Amino acid sequence: MVQINPNIAATAEPPIPEAMAWLSEARPTPERPLLNLAQAVPSYPPDESLMQAMAQAALNPETAFYTPILGIQPLRDRLAQTLSRDYGATVDSADVAITAGGNHAFCMAVLALAGPGDEIIVPQPCYFNHEMWCRMQGIRTVPLPCRPGPSGMLPDPQDAERLIGAKTRAILLVTPNNPTGTIYSPELLDAFHELALRHGIALLVDETYRDFLDDGAPPHRLFQSPDWREGFVHLYSFSKVYSLTGYRVGALTAGPAIMGAIGKIADTVTICPSHIGQLAALYGLDRLDQWKRDRRDEMSARVVALDAAFADDPGGYRLISRGAFFAYLEHPHADKGAAEVARALVRERSIFVLPGPIFGEGQERFLRAAFANVDEAGIAALGARLGL
Repeated sequence: MVQINPNIAATAEPPIPEAMAWLSEARPTPERPLLNLAQAVPSYPPDESLMQAMAQAALNPETAFYTPILGIQPLRDRLAQTLSRDYGATVDSADVAITAGGNHAFCMAVLALAGPGDEIIVPQPCYFNHEMWCRMQGIRTVPLPCRPGPSGMLPDPQDAERLIGAKTRAILLVTPNNPTGTIYSPELLDAFHELALRHGIALLVDETYRDFLDDGAPPHRLFQSPDWREGFVHLYSFSKVYSLTGYRVGALTAGPAIMGAIGKIADTVTICPSHIGQLAALYGLDRLDQWKRDRRDEMSARVVALDAAFADDPGGYRLISRGAFFAYLEHPHADKGAAEVARALVRERSIFVLPGPIFGEGQERFLRAAFANVDEAGIAALGARLGL
């Protein structure tokens, strides 16, 4: 019998399909439909003009063929300009690689920086795909606990420094965070960057949801550092902001040493990202700024609705953190595990949320709700049902 790679065999199955099996126990009614808050999927389709442009692009025979490994030059140029504008810094197109989604960007960054037996520090709770990929590569993820507070669930650089050892290759941060929605301050990101530089390790910052932040000052100053190309890796996705999850297009931004490794990896994994996906991302950057702001404002209104729905801790459920597409809830059942609570919510109240342990260690008292695919009325219904 063939032998499966032991690192793959030892990695747990993707958790969302397992949780989806609970839906067979739901008993929705027209008066109480299922509130599906499990997966971070936009509730809106792409802009009509984008869909029309992509339909026309598909008729061009050139879009059926390979693009350059690191992406089409107009998209690399345009994203470099956008990052330079948004962060008040200088990012060159040579610093940018277009990827087959944000997950692909993360996987390549990890492969470029770490190998079997190495370690990456990952705040807990975390996006489970990140841990799964590291485990499959034989890379140990070192948990960095996040503490609840007025600003959400935050990691502490001093705690992280105590975890750095001879095998540490990088620290990963996700902001706005999946699963908690917490937004990390520029000061916190500066502190982690200084820590990484001091120890000669990389800092990976995943900003898949940065387009859902309010207007104002740049989200961070990392691109303004004269040393940013030495070990800062920026990860991004076009999927959520333009509702392009099926197009699989994201980006990775880094200095020349890391980018050289990314070119090798990309050529052997994807050869190139989807041509149509890249054209869709370019169309969005060129033409959909106002559409993007409108979608951001819709999500911001849902955050306001969340605050109202949980103002009185309905049913003892407490809103710990929220932002972008996510809310992190503390459930009131000290004698029950999160999976038991989440499954009962599906069965008894037609609410589908994910249990905290899916996202890491020490999360038995927590549930994650992804509110991008429900409207403000649905969020109000969530609070009302939990309060029954």
